[in-house]
Amino acid sequence: MEGQFRGLIRQKIVDSLATPVPSFTRRDVRLPGGKGKAVAVIGMRRTGKTTFLWQILADRLEQGTGREGLLYFNFEDERLADMKAADLHLLVEEYYRIHPEWRDRKRAVFLLDEIQEVNGWEAFARRLLDTEQMKLFLSGSSARLLSREVATSMRGRAMEALVHPFSFREYLGHFGREPKHGPDRLTKAARSALEKDLREYLIGGGFPEALGVAPRDRLELLRGYVDTALLRDVIERHAVSHPVALRWMVRHLLGNAAGSFSVNKFHSDLRSQGIPVAKDTLHSYLAYLEDAFLIRMVVLSSTSVRRRMVNPRKVYPIDPALIPIFDRTGRANLGHALETCVLLELERSGTEIAYVRTEEGYEVDFLARYPDNHEELIQVCLDMSDPATCRRETRALQEAAKEYPRASLHLISLEPEIPDDITPGITIHSAATWLLRGSE
Repeated sequence: MEGQFRGLIRQKIVDSLATPVPSFTRRDVRLPGGKGKAVAVIGMRRTGKTTFLWQILADRLEQGTGREGLLYFNFEDERLADMKAADLHLLVEEYYRIHPEWRDRKRAVFLLDEIQEVNGWEAFARRLLDTEQMKLFLSGSSARLLSREVATSMRGRAMEALVHPFSFREYLGHFGREPKHGPDRLTKAARSALEKDLREYLIGGGFPEALGVAPRDRLELLRGYVDTALLRDVIERHAVSHPVALRWMVRHLLGNAAGSFSVNKFHSDLRSQGIPVAKDTLHSYLAYLEDAFLIRMVVLSSTSVRRRMVNPRKVYPIDPALIPIFDRTGRANLGHALETCVLLELERSGTEIAYVRTEEGYEVDFLARYPDNHEELIQVCLDMSDPATCRRETRALQEAAKEYPRASLHLISLEPEIPDDITPGITIHSAATWLLRGSE
């Protein structure tokens, strides 16, 4: 078996080192620092992790690393299906047989794509960090790369780079339409074009392969992404015993984006439909879906662990384009799509995110705590033209500010109209310019 893999691995290495860097849309993904650490590039399937590995390779090439010292290797190859952890040493042996001048003299870069396909890869990765002079990048579709058991086996030697679908800024960059100036310097025509692009993004989302695809074909493509993630990253990986209940959960969560989700209530709904499943099983399924990056969850902000646990969580898809697949209304739910985009942008910024429910019952969409310790209370509103809506949203921010006095107050709207009597201290943002704030 080793002889079979040795020849195949050598050929894949030779082919990879001879492959020119493909063209790509540049991603705004933060690479963590940390000497002696592997970087785990993770995210849902089809979000562009492989492309991001090539971006890392291209950046290293531009910084002066020779092409022969940059190895991209993809383990998602049916010819490697029976590969074991004990065979992984062949990758290192064959690489250094081809380029012995790099061993212990230069710092090679290994970019190992979908390495979780080989059970037991963690010990191999740790050994590379301990014994070889190289920088190691790993990719995978599952958060298993940084789960508790892997973190233990890697002994804290891995850090995470999470690849989302395209942000709005990346979406514009993909089409060559990212504004060259800040929002205060946009012409009326440029601002109108930007708002049109945002509406299209809220419906079509940011999965790279789905961009520019006809609506019907896009829905089929995205439905396939969800089905594959469910099968490969949830049902097969966790040996799910009740796939019917799991699929009901997915339809409910993605069809009610930005809504509150209670396992207890959902459990009762399933029982009324004659679907018997334990509550603990449903809790596990919810965690599996987040682990596969299909959903993101936001908990209630509270110093009480019990209160956070017993209150419903708000659930969002990893991309706004997944909402229409399961939304039975047939309408473009731009409000929930916008709220989803704001959440994902906050997550990209490395914030700790919760939602707020005041003692008076007012709710604020997000409490964002940034790495530098500043806080923001953020309300997302599709349209502020209705005075009653505006009063409701601003009142919620005012009430939440009493409990979180350190937080600045923000209201993000697709169509902001600043009323004459806006409460002092509340900053109103156009959604299009807020989502581009990092590009100014």
